[in-house]
Amino acid sequence: MAYENRNAAYDLSLFDEDLTNSSAAPKRKQDEQPVRKSKRKQKNKVVQLPEQELNKIRRRRHNPVKIAVGTLSAAIVTFVIGIIIVGQVQLTELNQDIITAQATLADTESIYTQNQMKVEANLSNAEIEKYATETLGMTKASNAQKEFVAIEEGDKAEVSAADNGNIFTRFFESIFNLWS
Repeated sequence: MAYENRNAAYDLSLFDEDLTNSSAAPKRKQDEQPVRKSKRKQKNKVVQLPEQELNKIRRRRHNPVKIAVGTLSAAIVTFVIGIIIVGQVQLTELNQDIITAQATLADTESIYTQNQMKVEANLSNAEIEKYATETLGMTKASNAQKEFVAIEEGDKAEVSAADNGNIFTRFFESIFNLWS
């Protein structure tokens, strides 16, 4: 109900051509009317264009240079986005390969550690002694089997001479040693 009188604030009589026939328009003073007519005459100066010119104005003008530049820029943007997407796909694949390689490395290191522990368990002193006595028939050495060696000459020390010669002096020395 509030929307029934929506146009009550507008005085539509101002747009009518004949002021005398309008019942909604309030009566104006005589001195205001000539001013209004002069304003109305200025407002009603509408230019009528032929239908062909209207259609020509309404039609959108296509500039071939703008179309070519727009198409080229769209192609470049599409190409760059494609390169970025391909790079991201390759990066993801390489990351997956790295993760797979790290998992394989961790598994291999675990197996290696297990095998090392098995080998160390088999090579303990008790296991070696057991294998030597049972399989090879070996026994521990007694004092009768031990042989002691005495060195009477004592310790010796040799001093090596520093070789400061260049390649030519070494060559002449080797020839000299051949003749002597």
